[in-house]
Amino acid sequence: MSYLPRVLGLALLGLAASSALARSPMPPAERPTHVQLGPRPFFLVDDMAESPLKRDLQRCARRGDFTPRDFSIGHRGAAMQFPEHTVESYTAAARMGAGIVECDVTFTKDKALVCRHAQNDLHTTTNILVTPLAAKCTQPFVPAVLDADGKVVTPAKAECRTSDITLAEFRTLRGKMDAFNPAARTPEQYLGGTANWRTDLYSGPTSGTLMTHAESIELFKRLGVKMTPELKSASVTMPFDGFTQQAYAQKMIDEYKRAGVNPRHVFPQSFNIDDVLYWVNHEAAFGQQAVYLDDANTVADLPDYNTLVGYKTRGIHIWAPPTFALLAAENGQIVPSQAAKDAKAAGLGLITWTLERSGILADGNNGWYHQTFDSAVKTEGDMLQALHVLAKEVGVMGVFSDWPATTTFYANCMGLR
Repeated sequence: MSYLPRVLGLALLGLAASSALARSPMPPAERPTHVQLGPRPFFLVDDMAESPLKRDLQRCARRGDFTPRDFSIGHRGAAMQFPEHTVESYTAAARMGAGIVECDVTFTKDKALVCRHAQNDLHTTTNILVTPLAAKCTQPFVPAVLDADGKVVTPAKAECRTSDITLAEFRTLRGKMDAFNPAARTPEQYLGGTANWRTDLYSGPTSGTLMTHAESIELFKRLGVKMTPELKSASVTMPFDGFTQQAYAQKMIDEYKRAGVNPRHVFPQSFNIDDVLYWVNHEAAFGQQAVYLDDANTVADLPDYNTLVGYKTRGIHIWAPPTFALLAAENGQIVPSQAAKDAKAAGLGLITWTLERSGILADGNNGWYHQTFDSAVKTEGDMLQALHVLAKEVGVMGVFSDWPATTTFYANCMGLR
């Protein structure tokens, strides 16, 4: 495409844990000419109902010469099994053939840009609560209140922000799977809660290596992948100590310019339309492929045709809504939604998020991402049918996935770049 988806080891890691990061923040890596898909895409093919698509994918599965594809976008890396926004997660995504990888961008107390999904997620995505830095959290850990039967009366809580700590302090932390245990009585227990369809196998004291935004750029260059940074909304009031929203948006782009990255290899994203328009109007080389993320929670929240045309008129070329926005169910089949048809008519490029993020599909309770077409999902393999409709009928440019091997496999089979 031309434009642009259980607990850590609980010893206190402290400053000693940062030694591995200081020694080697980015392990040697380069973009593979062939990729490692593992068994999952082939399991999904085997699980499909009989159809021409299944037969095509079965034939493709015998090829064995799969290569990276830009259609396959690593959502936070390979977050189904690796702690998100870590060296290990990003490297896994590239090894699975993601041609584009995402760093969500936020900032520390000293205004350094770092890769985290939210400014206020350190308590669920790192080991901060079992380090001395816990004392600096906006909301220190509060244990759950349980009744006599052990049921939760009041869930445990905490809130730790990147803006609570300096970059030097951030570097001492280790990433873990994004989860928490609402029944926790101790900080150690709070770090649990990982979904049973994920794993903590890669959340150990020698893994989960956190990164600055600038370090992610250098890693992505070495991996040979394109880059899609998302400027995250701040949890603090902006301006923050004189740091304005516009300066924040500009600083993210400046780090690509400083690193000598070709703007055609960067797809800046934001849910804030003002950020996207800032790039369109002030950084045209980057802004021409800036991605406007849509935060609709239901179909009723989606923009109408005239609004989509308005995006295009203002210089926004790519609209990126959640998957449910682009698909619907009709007579038991997955089909393009009205919003998908409207966006195509408006001349917008499309990407969508996020595949491999809903756990088991065949149980019929697939939640938010599948809300408009859940009735047409019967097997795990129907994920590939949904992907096929997105690619061939909706015409998306790329798909974010928590396990990019699936999107890489499909893109190879269908000749998508």
